[in-house]
Amino acid sequence: MASTYTPLGIELQATGENAGTWGTKTNTNLSIIEQISGGYSAQSIAGSAQTTALSVSDGSTGAVMSHRMIEFTGTISGNQIVTIPLDAQNFYFLRNSTSGSHTVQFKYASGSGDTFTFSATDKGDQLVFATANDGTNPDIYTLGFGSGDGDVTLTGTQTLTNKTLTSPAIGTKISDTNGNELLNLTATSSAVNELTLANAATGNGPILSATGETNVDINLNPKGTGVLKSGTAAVKIAGKESLWVPAVAMYPNTTSGCADLAQTELGNGPELKTLDFDKDSDEFAQFAVAFPKSWNEGTVSFQAFFTANTTNTGTTAWFLQGVALADNGDLNTAFGTAVGPTAKAMSGTANDLAVTAESGAVTIAGSPSTDEYVFFQIFRDVSADDLSADAKLLGIKLFFTTDAANDA
Repeated sequence: MASTYTPLGIELQATGENAGTWGTKTNTNLSIIEQISGGYSAQSIAGSAQTTALSVSDGSTGAVMSHRMIEFTGTISGNQIVTIPLDAQNFYFLRNSTSGSHTVQFKYASGSGDTFTFSATDKGDQLVFATANDGTNPDIYTLGFGSGDGDVTLTGTQTLTNKTLTSPAIGTKISDTNGNELLNLTATSSAVNELTLANAATGNGPILSATGETNVDINLNPKGTGVLKSGTAAVKIAGKESLWVPAVAMYPNTTSGCADLAQTELGNGPELKTLDFDKDSDEFAQFAVAFPKSWNEGTVSFQAFFTANTTNTGTTAWFLQGVALADNGDLNTAFGTAVGPTAKAMSGTANDLAVTAESGAVTIAGSPSTDEYVFFQIFRDVSADDLSADAKLLGIKLFFTTDAANDA
């Protein structure tokens, strides 16, 4: 009886056959078994779309299909098919090291059984089992090892579905599906505060929260001249605000007060309502403000807007002081320290507008707090200026700082 061969090429020697060559054939069989159990072979499949058949070498070593690991190589310009004979039964480590964005399919030579395919972008590994479970339509099973079966590899491109990642460490960015930067991540050493994102049930909005220490801000910083928006509308941000206080909202002090409100009609344009402050002595006026609840109860500053009916270029020095009074507070309380900007010179043309620089910080007396009434006193300090005419105050722009987004 003649010898026969297994589907992977091992020679099954019949009794009485191969006299004098049993040792050689046995050694060859052992070599084939060795390559089947742990051998590696590279198979080039370079070229356009084609089918590459891996065939058995009966009784000799070297058949690619009789190796444990098979690496597909070469530059491919079309989809590739690699086949093995219908009766081959073995498991394989497959590696796709080809260049080119095309699929590589591993299957039996014929039939409609299951197959395995590396996607056009999958340059990873896969463990498969050739079952030889049917003489006509045998199956190729994947064994949950490589990228083609959904497992993550270092070099493969995979989509994770229904996976739970426990404490993942993400690098410096998250990219979109085109590989462009979507979210950059900056690490802070010894960080203790972070953002927590929570979804919500029907009728409620998701929540982005600052978590960590007891009191933690959330900082949203637009770049350059960009603004924070909700839809197309800018979002109001707590910070420096301004309030216009016209002369018509002020009144002269009873003692050393400026002149009563005057109305001046010019040849063109607006008529002016001013409080006129004398050039020879310090004169005063007052007004009051109930600041919004969002005010931080801190210092304020101001700019004075004024004019003069004179052609000289003399300077005017304006000063402001304030006092805050709470419910049941004593209205007979002194103002705080007066502060003013650098004296402002007139242009030399009568009835030109003059606007001072912003003053330094004006500290309001009386320990300001929420829902307090703040009195202000503004005056001209003639010892600090040299305008040889009445300074006609149009109003002031009062600056203050908020520390809440609204007055709720």
